Amino acid sequence: MLRKEEILSRTNSGLLVFKHYLPGDWRIGRHFLNPLYQDRKASCNIYFDRHSGMYKMKDFGNDNYSGDCFFFVGQLKGLDCNRAADFVEILEIIDRDLGLGLTSGTPIAIPTMVNNRNAADKTEETPEKPVKPYQFREQKFPLAELMYWQQYGITPELLEHYKVCSLREYNSETAEGKPYAYVSSVTEPMYGYKGKQHIKLYRPFSTPRFLYGGSFGENYCFGLEQLPAKGDTLFITGGEKDVLSLAAHGFHAICFNSETVTVPPTLVYRLTFRFKHIVLLYDTDKTGRESARKQEKLLEEFGVKRLLLPLPGTKEEKDISDYFKAGNTREDFLKLFIEFLDNLYSDTLIMLKSCEIDFNNPPAKAQVIISAGDVPLGTQGNLFGITGGEGTGKSNYVAAIVAGCICPADAEVDTLGIQITTNGKRKAVLLYDTEQSEVQLFKNVGNLLARAKQQDKPEELKAFCLTGMSRKERLHAIVQSMDKFYYQYGGIQLVVIDGIADLVKSANDEAESVAVIDELYRLAGIYNTCILCVLHFVPNGLKLRGHLGSELQRKAATILSIEKDDDPTQSVVKALKVRDGSPLDVPLMLFAWDKEAGMHVYKGEKPREEKEKRKEKELVGVARDIFGRQTHITYIDLCEQLQQFLDVKERTAKSYIRFMRERDIIVKDPANQSYFMIGLI
Repeated sequence: MLRKEEILSRTNSGLLVFKHYLPGDWRIGRHFLNPLYQDRKASCNIYFDRHSGMYKMKDFGNDNYSGDCFFFVGQLKGLDCNRAADFVEILEIIDRDLGLGLTSGTPIAIPTMVNNRNAADKTEETPEKPVKPYQFREQKFPLAELMYWQQYGITPELLEHYKVCSLREYNSETAEGKPYAYVSSVTEPMYGYKGKQHIKLYRPFSTPRFLYGGSFGENYCFGLEQLPAKGDTLFITGGEKDVLSLAAHGFHAICFNSETVTVPPTLVYRLTFRFKHIVLLYDTDKTGRESARKQEKLLEEFGVKRLLLPLPGTKEEKDISDYFKAGNTREDFLKLFIEFLDNLYSDTLIMLKSCEIDFNNPPAKAQVIISAGDVPLGTQGNLFGITGGEGTGKSNYVAAIVAGCICPADAEVDTLGIQITTNGKRKAVLLYDTEQSEVQLFKNVGNLLARAKQQDKPEELKAFCLTGMSRKERLHAIVQSMDKFYYQYGGIQLVVIDGIADLVKSANDEAESVAVIDELYRLAGIYNTCILCVLHFVPNGLKLRGHLGSELQRKAATILSIEKDDDPTQSVVKALKVRDGSPLDVPLMLFAWDKEAGMHVYKGEKPREEKEKRKEKELVGVARDIFGRQTHITYIDLCEQLQQFLDVKERTAKSYIRFMRERDIIVKDPANQSYFMIGLI
């Protein structure tokens, strides 16, 4: 069975089909009369549609006759390509008429851009029209002419840059071979836009206004040569004077021979790589407005838009040159362009408005929920991560934090070394467990109630066992329940998700990990709460394992690691990241099981020597990682890498460098004091 893909692949994406059936000497991107109806105005062209990957026909006069090569053949043969039976017949007709041999099973190779009709035409090529001889004589710009250009802001230097000259005389021949000449005067000046093989005459006060000498080729484009390699905005104007006026005011612009000429899509495509915006800036008269609308539609796939000037469209007030002549400045035009962008991005900008920081009305300071000494760990609107290996006491540590949120205001509760802000307004405290059984969770909640010195479970505490749900359902349940409890209890004090790895299929799936952490971060901001995420992974030095761990480390305000101490009966709490300070400012907190108390209890801080030893050990590991990739590094580069690797501020990174130098972890290169190298570690 014939497939359209086969035909497209053997007909240069459908172009050969149009070449076969379309009469006349037409060219891609140039307007011609549509043969499907009595077309009186050439407003139809063939172009390549990047989205569909095939050539199509566009009729600006009657869109009912626009479509691909299959539509075109269907119209010629009285068939509807939207009907399955007719479409199959269309494929068979194309296969037969172009001799593709697909139906017979013996495909015939067809040279690109060649078919039977064109091959015959090749032998009788129409000779190009001979270029009429022409001569011109330049002169130095008279003062009156310079003043003419000056009213648009155009300087002599700019005229020279764009190869614009003042002409004293121009001589050529008519189509019949009769010589003619034009001479400039004070009342009828004459200017020339010079190209390599042509000149375009501009006579602003005479008839005809424009004359052409030499060979212009197919794609005359004024101002193209003067464009920079990269730019923010490019304007396509109606004429050369408009290009010059825009250039005089610091804008990039080009024009083609007239506003009615079809802008070459291939050129625009190439220019999209050089400019952020390509904007049509045509005259505001009827012709200019209609042409701008047509060109915008034709160039829609390239993101080309049109800007309408606030001019009435009269002969004296219709283009950008008239706009500047009237006294408008660059700043005035920029305001117009900004309004244009406002309309273009209206939906996005409206949404962004609510996200803008108002320095006259600063946001309320985020309340600290969890802290260690003077260092805030868990704050409203942020994520708080806890990680560690199996059997290190993560769940018990989390239980102590929850207990601190639900305990009576006057009760002394062991929160294992950290301070918990009293939940005076009895906001919701939500615990979601994705790993433990319902029985185990019930037991754990009972233990944390005992720690919190509560006889009964407070109403604001909600504990959920999510092991019976699918991973997708778990996040959905968390989102919806948070919304409900937020309104029910007048806010949310703390959210605990014990086992965030069970919210995703794989902790190494980057897209899924980013999506989950982004959603949790969004929820923390919406409900102005702290979301504590427990990640059941063994930490790898100062970095968390997997994409999920990396993303949590990037977004969380604090990451705490719980590990077994040198004394295996004790667990030690270390800070891996603290947004408002250095991780090394957080004390090394110890806790252990107390049989008599029936719970884990706080054992104090490790001595300063231990803290310094830990700091040295971890920075040695960082140094080995950095200098494992390069043997020498500058101070600035080392500082930047430390900031990136440890997710710390510049001030903290510099203090680490100072510490590393004191302990000879790094040393200066004797051969070049501008570089550091690893020490004898």
